[in-house]
Amino acid sequence: LNPSINQSNQSIVQLFKVQSVYISKQASKEANKQASRLLNMISIIKNQLPDWPEWAMNLLVVMTGLLIVTYFVSSFLTPADDEDDDDVKTITNNNNNSKQLHKDFNIFRRKYLTVYLIVMLADWMQGTHMYTLYLSYNVNISALFLTGFLSGAIFAPFLGSFVDKFGRKRSCIIYCLLEIVINILEHFHHFPTLLFGRVLGGISTNLLFSAFESWMTTQHRHLGFPESWLQKTYSQMSIGNGTMAILAGIIAQLLEDSFGHIGPFQGAVALTVLALFLITFGWDENYGEASKGEHTSSSLYSQFKEGWKATLNDSKIWRIGLTQAMSEGAMYTFVFMWVPTLLHMDPPGGVPTGCVFSALMMAITMGGMMFPVVNGVVRKLMHKVHLGDSVSSELTASLIYALASGCMAIPALCLATVSGAGTSDDASQLCFQKILVAFVVVEFSVGLFNPVAGTLRSKYVPDNLQGGILNIFRLPLNAVVVAGTYATDVLPTYQVYMIVSACFMGAAVLQATMIFGSEVGGVGTGMVGKQIKSKKE
Repeated sequence: LNPSINQSNQSIVQLFKVQSVYISKQASKEANKQASRLLNMISIIKNQLPDWPEWAMNLLVVMTGLLIVTYFVSSFLTPADDEDDDDVKTITNNNNNSKQLHKDFNIFRRKYLTVYLIVMLADWMQGTHMYTLYLSYNVNISALFLTGFLSGAIFAPFLGSFVDKFGRKRSCIIYCLLEIVINILEHFHHFPTLLFGRVLGGISTNLLFSAFESWMTTQHRHLGFPESWLQKTYSQMSIGNGTMAILAGIIAQLLEDSFGHIGPFQGAVALTVLALFLITFGWDENYGEASKGEHTSSSLYSQFKEGWKATLNDSKIWRIGLTQAMSEGAMYTFVFMWVPTLLHMDPPGGVPTGCVFSALMMAITMGGMMFPVVNGVVRKLMHKVHLGDSVSSELTASLIYALASGCMAIPALCLATVSGAGTSDDASQLCFQKILVAFVVVEFSVGLFNPVAGTLRSKYVPDNLQGGILNIFRLPLNAVVVAGTYATDVLPTYQVYMIVSACFMGAAVLQATMIFGSEVGGVGTGMVGKQIKSKKE
């Protein structure tokens, strides 16, 4: 019997071997089929994508992945409306209805952000194609841009007082009407008409960066919401701004393909009309006034005088203004420089500016997403070292500016190195990669300091003078932008990046003085503190 059993066992083993080989072959064939299908899909997708160089496609893919990861990380780590803050507890205890307060705040925030994002989308659509439109008209482009900057500088000191006196809602409506007129004027191939449009553009830009924010912060306080919730609105504004920039590039290109160079401006008119409708029928009016009804008795001159008096007498207000003038001026100078810098590096395949622009705007969006997380970490660290969190925003801003300064030092050092003779191709390629990463990180820091700058403005600038003071801040900002633009024409590129890095570092140092000098200049702080206290009472 034993030989028969052994023979039977051997037959079974042999059968299993045959079946295993068959299954293995079948699995191998199936795996090869799947791999072939995957390769075919990748090939089809690649054929549909623009013919961009490999480094640009890799940058876009990596930034898209990081954006998705950042969204989930920030969603997980961001606290829910900072419920542990003392001012939140005080207000919710007084109202005895925390859920209703949160609901009202979310309605208010959505109402404001809807208009803000529409307006920023229209603004980005113009900005991305204004140069090409003027180029097609064969006009003096530098004269047109310079006229816009000068107009903004001339009208800034007076326009803010107008915003506070006659109402923030009305000022936002005037902004929309001006933008509609400006974009209609862009249709005319007539230099004096375009020049007049740039004069109006300087006025509308001042309104864009003062009237909307002034309305939001004052309305936020009028409705009795906690001060700490302002940070969440500013963070959403930064996220939305980056998102609108990405979307604007795509929409503007589609409109240009369909209607020519003027297409994006026609789209901007339609968006601005929509924003005008939402503001007119959805927003309440508020004014620059310390007490209700004061705007009817105060003159435009008194508003103008009080704004300048508060700015010059309160060191915290003018330090905030100078800090943001240096940081934003450095940012705008960088915006003028990044395209020619990358083109000068001559990377393989050239520079698809639209692709790189989208990647940089993703970095801004990620910065806005991570701001609540970063600010929360700073506050916890300050609690651990027993410093409290009253100046956590100031410390956060100082660290962000220092990060931006370090990023701008990288292209300064790299370009100074490769500008010499005898630089190898490998060294130039490495320099290009370092500069590209530095550009991405500095835009990430822009996404971070946009909300923290807004938070600090709302903290130190009095409600009743906010429109005027925010426009006063634009005076040194315009001066830095003009100086930076001029420097790009007369100085080597690496030296301009050194100046930009120095501006960011100067902003970091000046911001740091507000951490340790909390008792210096209490005028603006006292006024804001009284306003907040009265709202809580």
